[in-house]
Amino acid sequence: MNNAGTTTLSCHQLSVTVPGRTLVSDLTIDVKPGEFLALLGPNGVGKSLTLHTLAGIRPTQSGAVRLDGEDIGDIDRRQIATRMALLPQYTEDIFPASVFDTAMIGRHPHIARFRWESVDDREIAREALRQVDLGDLASREVNTLSGGERRRLAVAQVLTQAPQIYLLDEPTNHLDPQHQLDVLRIFSEKAQQQNSIVASLHDVNLAARFADRCLLLYGDGRWKIGDTAEVLTDIRLTELYGTEIDTIPWRNTNLFIAVGSSRPAC
Repeated sequence: MNNAGTTTLSCHQLSVTVPGRTLVSDLTIDVKPGEFLALLGPNGVGKSLTLHTLAGIRPTQSGAVRLDGEDIGDIDRRQIATRMALLPQYTEDIFPASVFDTAMIGRHPHIARFRWESVDDREIAREALRQVDLGDLASREVNTLSGGERRRLAVAQVLTQAPQIYLLDEPTNHLDPQHQLDVLRIFSEKAQQQNSIVASLHDVNLAARFADRCLLLYGDGRWKIGDTAEVLTDIRLTELYGTEIDTIPWRNTNLFIAVGSSRPAC
């Protein structure tokens, strides 16, 4: 397995489409080791589909996704899973399981077939649960958790997977404000350790606080990527979301506030 920070993810002229519509056209980006890249845009512009395509679980309509320079379609899924993890927007608990056993699923790509998990594997899972404030709930059944607790468990599972690249689809979904900050701080620290983070977010202010770069998706094929301070402006965000957004100075930074609609109400 590669050392942290050596795995690279890129796409070249990637298009993401649904029937009758191109959501993202000719996307070309390199995800750098050690960076936090936020995906922003309104509902339905293809943020989840783009993450799924980057993860290799959705076929490309055109263009290429490469992991360490190799076409992702040519890499064994188990090998991909040792280097890259996807946190989906929603998770389902098909079978009864404890919180600890659910977190341990993240170790499966690293455990040889017909082998049991090691002491180290179990400690990695325990540490992941502690990081998301679920250490005391390890023996609980998953179906007894609240929505926010279940979301934090999903985060713990990808942390247990211990990849170099994290693809996160709305990681703060269902979380209260403190746990939103806690989870994003975890991944910010991962970026500082030379992991790569790509996360779709709906809160522009969280993106401004944690992301190094932002990728804006407009849903009509257009996209823009750049440093967070450069890309996040009230004019650009008003165009992106179709509602007026103002900038308010606060503690040596800016807050972005939606103040009104620039289009007819639904």
